[in-house]
Amino acid sequence: MGMTFWMAFTEHLPTLLLVSMGASEAHVGLQGAFLPGLQLLQLPTLRAIARVSKRSILVAGQLFALAAALPLLFLETIEPSTSSWAVISVLLCFAAVAAGLQVGNTVWFPLLRSYVEPGQVGRFFGLLRSGWHLALMIYYAGAQLWLAHSPGRFAPLFGVAWILGMLRCGLVMRMPERSERTQEKIRVREALALVRDDPSLRSLLIGSASNAAIRGAVLPFAIVMMRREIGFSEAQVLLCTFVYYAGGLASLYLWGRISDRIGPAPVFLATTLGLAALLMLISFVDTADARGIAMIVIFFAGRAIFTSGFGVAETQALFDLTPSDTPARTLVIAGVLTSSMNALAPLLAGLLLQQALTNTEAPLAVYRIFFGLAAVAQLLVFWPLRRVWRSERPAGGA
Repeated sequence: MGMTFWMAFTEHLPTLLLVSMGASEAHVGLQGAFLPGLQLLQLPTLRAIARVSKRSILVAGQLFALAAALPLLFLETIEPSTSSWAVISVLLCFAAVAAGLQVGNTVWFPLLRSYVEPGQVGRFFGLLRSGWHLALMIYYAGAQLWLAHSPGRFAPLFGVAWILGMLRCGLVMRMPERSERTQEKIRVREALALVRDDPSLRSLLIGSASNAAIRGAVLPFAIVMMRREIGFSEAQVLLCTFVYYAGGLASLYLWGRISDRIGPAPVFLATTLGLAALLMLISFVDTADARGIAMIVIFFAGRAIFTSGFGVAETQALFDLTPSDTPARTLVIAGVLTSSMNALAPLLAGLLLQQALTNTEAPLAVYRIFFGLAAVAQLLVFWPLRRVWRSERPAGGA
């Protein structure tokens, strides 16, 4: 329920909505920057963990996001829907939703950390993420059918996700937690010192941030290219989104077992090479015929498979470097630093693409160059990660 709400209000649907409203590439990039940029809100929230239960923080953030999302349930009342005022209003809603989600997400991984048995991090998250990939497949299958029948009508889709987000609050209240409440404040500078003093953690965060930045810069503009330059319909784009989560569902648990068995570093290498190859593939898509659809499906399915493997290995490596008794400091500061490094990627990509597209009569050539450069950058992601081998630290160690 939580991930369906999260994805519906932060990724593919917002991009499709903005494109349908005539938003510029800069607007699309700005929307993509909200989620990583607003993770900075987790720093002040981290200080509250010493005094407030994780469940309370998670529910409060979720309720704020739900309130911010309410106007999007009435999109069809905004007239005219393609005005600059309408685009700005929608962007403000998405920004506020991202803020609430990130405040709540401060405690999500620390909450889950106490549920994981040593040596089974990969399988735990492989199984957990398989569940929400299945939920997202069902949601996007329904969304694809809806938009095929009613193009441009996004409000009912946001409404379904909003209801699921509300139901999540009741479930979260029942979750057990390992308390980190103490008489001492959690200081941000102490959390930063954990990264400063641990070269393995620094290498992991640099590689993770680089991978996340490329993902944030690529996926929104793959959708923009499909809709605006090649001519794919909204329903066809959501079909690819369905395929994306199907690829994750099919591979996540297997990646978890592989990562537990051989460690994260070989998984990082294989997935980085695979993601770079797929970025080269999408640069050759130029038509919305059967061949183009097949190539896009391969891109989305393959990207899901390799992204799933990278994500499981990333979580395993991070948990290996995190003390099990007080995980919040390490996990929150790791997430904030990673997001701070990649928050500008989609906005910068949008501004550069908008400028390049303004000065050319061959927009597809601009996108080919963009995805080619992204492929080269993806290959470089493994450079810092090559030193991240499976930690042998005892459970609960620093």
